[in-house]
Amino acid sequence: MSAIRTAASVLLIRGADNNPEIYLVKRSPNLVFMAGLWAFPGGVVHASADAVGWDVPHSALTACARRELFEETGVLLADPVCLPAPDRLQTIRLAMLSGSEDGMWSGLQAALDDPAGYFTPVCELLTPAGSPVRYQTTFLLARLPDDCLPTIINGELTEGAFFQPEEVVGLWHAGQLPIAPPNLMLLKIMAERGLSGFPGAARAAAGNIAAGALHPIYFSPGIFLAAQPTPTLPPATTTNTFIVGVRDLYLIDPATPDSAEQERLFETMDNLILKGGTFRGILLTHYHGDHTGAVTVASQRYRLPVRAHPRCYAHLPPGYLAGTPLMDGDIIDLGLAPDGSDTWGLTVVHTPGHSPDHLCFLDNRYHAAIVGDMVSTVSTIVIDPPEGHMATYLSSLEKLCALPLRMLYPAHGAPHPDGRRLLRQYLAHRRQRENLIITALKKRITTTTPESLLPEVYADVDPAMYPIAARSLLAGLIKLEEEGLCSRDATGDWRMA
Repeated sequence: MSAIRTAASVLLIRGADNNPEIYLVKRSPNLVFMAGLWAFPGGVVHASADAVGWDVPHSALTACARRELFEETGVLLADPVCLPAPDRLQTIRLAMLSGSEDGMWSGLQAALDDPAGYFTPVCELLTPAGSPVRYQTTFLLARLPDDCLPTIINGELTEGAFFQPEEVVGLWHAGQLPIAPPNLMLLKIMAERGLSGFPGAARAAAGNIAAGALHPIYFSPGIFLAAQPTPTLPPATTTNTFIVGVRDLYLIDPATPDSAEQERLFETMDNLILKGGTFRGILLTHYHGDHTGAVTVASQRYRLPVRAHPRCYAHLPPGYLAGTPLMDGDIIDLGLAPDGSDTWGLTVVHTPGHSPDHLCFLDNRYHAAIVGDMVSTVSTIVIDPPEGHMATYLSSLEKLCALPLRMLYPAHGAPHPDGRRLLRQYLAHRRQRENLIITALKKRITTTTPESLLPEVYADVDPAMYPIAARSLLAGLIKLEEEGLCSRDATGDWRMA
């Protein structure tokens, strides 16, 4: 289970209360967490940097908020009489950004006044269970002083700008401004309720989530993501279930067999129905059990037809309502897109290799793709013969690579903002692994067993995972055999051809 880290995030506003602007920063595409997304400034509480002597609630959080806001934007919320010369402040900030401040911030902080007066805590949100990195984040409102202007120094952040809440939500719906999901939730609340109604509404929304409601996770418009526990292969512990659409809705890969988790999903579905949505069906990427644990109960509860590749149906648990099978190139109509444009739909892409019935779904408005077990952002993908076929899988990866992809949604792990980049990384990884197989075989004069190849070909893998890795190794050997590069004898031992 991921350790939970305490963090602070700052909603920096300027302008009149009835027409505020809020400052967002864009995270570098090279970061591990929320790469390439716009977000509020903020960061993790550090015991050494944020240990303060003020005996007030939230002291470490407000100290963290002030430190992170200064480091990321150059805005230091403090009494001007406490501040050193601007040149000295810039020196401290640059040292903080480079990781070489060596106590300079602590020395500065000791001379500053209490930060609590500059920040108003609004709500707390905990990153959902199953995430590789989890934060207990307090969101705090702060007002930009009249004589200040935020600046971004390129590094972990690449740019920053002020937006009106309604403006930023409109840009999001147009697919022009990718925003970190918890920030998007709060921006939508501010756009709907105004600054005066924002704190109470935000606390209510956060309270619902703390009480068990699913987080409203949208990495691209019109695609809701719920990572729910399933009996999947480690290191993954969850499978992503999706709800796609605005008025015309589809449930994709209802995965969890856990009845309590199913109820959380159904509560979300019920709320979308109350808001005017209509569920039209269930779509499946493939039949594997960690993708279909709730398919029958969801189909029966909402009387929804299940649509999948023709080869999928025979493997599903009984009791579901069968819909029209899906074929490569089919288009599923989604009605109006979040920005109001029409002809929005999902294009069906047949991608066998991991499983013969495997499908992906490409959103033709925002170029987001739900790709099931084609890739993962927490591990590699197992190709398990005879159902799994390495050459076919690699061909399917190439097929996806040729499509106009942006946000890519795997079944396991967080979405990736540059889909084709991730696909190319997977192709390169497979080529690298194949070269290791060839090198290991060339070293052996006589035939060898796959088990003897494992420590050399999968030297980077925990030996406890060798039984799983052995299946992909076999798939790689079969591919080389099909290409005439290696052969096996009657006992199942292998050698170079």
